[in-house]
Amino acid sequence: MGVFTAMRMISAFTGTYFMVAGQTYIADIFEPLKRGRATGFFMVGSVAGPAIGPCIAGIIVTFSNWRAIYWLQTAMAGLGFVLSLLVIPTIRRESADHEDEEKLAWTAVTAFERFNPVRVFRLFRRPNVLLAVCFALLPNSASSLTIFKQDLTCGVLAVTQFGILTSVRHIINPRFHLTTPLVSGLFYIAPGIGFFVGSVVGGRFSDRTVKRYIVKREGIRLPKDRLNSGLTGLFIVLPISMLLYGWSLEKEFGGLALPIVAGFWVGTGLMGTFNALNTYTAEVLPKEKAEVICTKYIVQYVCAAACTAAVVPLIDAIGVGWSFTFFVALDMLGGLLVVYIARFSSSSWA
Repeated sequence: MGVFTAMRMISAFTGTYFMVAGQTYIADIFEPLKRGRATGFFMVGSVAGPAIGPCIAGIIVTFSNWRAIYWLQTAMAGLGFVLSLLVIPTIRRESADHEDEEKLAWTAVTAFERFNPVRVFRLFRRPNVLLAVCFALLPNSASSLTIFKQDLTCGVLAVTQFGILTSVRHIINPRFHLTTPLVSGLFYIAPGIGFFVGSVVGGRFSDRTVKRYIVKREGIRLPKDRLNSGLTGLFIVLPISMLLYGWSLEKEFGGLALPIVAGFWVGTGLMGTFNALNTYTAEVLPKEKAEVICTKYIVQYVCAAACTAAVVPLIDAIGVGWSFTFFVALDMLGGLLVVYIARFSSSSWA
């Protein structure tokens, strides 16, 4: 168990890096009017995995040995390494005064400054929500508070995402008497397809929303306008699908079809909303976009980890219906924060 835990931690260090790097690349390479669609296709790979992975694992465990799962992951990592060398463009900075390579060479000090993680955590210090007494008068507190609000929204959305993924076998298997990993793993296909559809469609809708607001503002583009594309998912798609999913399992109506359909729409609403937030994260502070993206994933996955640990005890304590009603309340809170950022925040920096 000690070796297993250590290896999981090491793999986690590399896993989130690609999400941060990927969104940073997209922000550098794609123009704003195409950035949402590019982010949507990028998110397909990063979010569909947690949904489709259990289905593939169920097939492997049923027909082979569980160790084959890790051989598959090794092969996938190798393929990703090869593709990263072949596909990801190499961007070289050329200095204006044609400095020689010796002047451009990194020293130990510059390398430490570049990779020092403190500058990421420094962004958490600035919002007066976190440390109102000590840091309320810091500069850029308004923009930092906005970053914290959208990070918090991503966090509550992660609670919903991992709440439904983690609890599937705990509530679906006994409800429908599913006894094998293969059959129960098939249920993950529904939210997985929803993740795919929501990512792609949400990306296109995000870019169209930006174009519509550019016309409305007579040629001016504000990053915060993109957030309006996620409001439908936050206030309509997610609440309805989550309540149907939770209470259909609680009251045992709708058979297996209703939770499957509801799971699809939960995935669609989640990723449609995530797209706007993820793209906005890379735009709100262009000079510090990598750090801002890092803060988003720190908050997002802390919330995801907490939900993964707490969702089953929560369901056992209050029932699946009320548990998902609680998740809906969190999503609505996140929606109100997004509305505030998109409609009422200062246009000079958001």
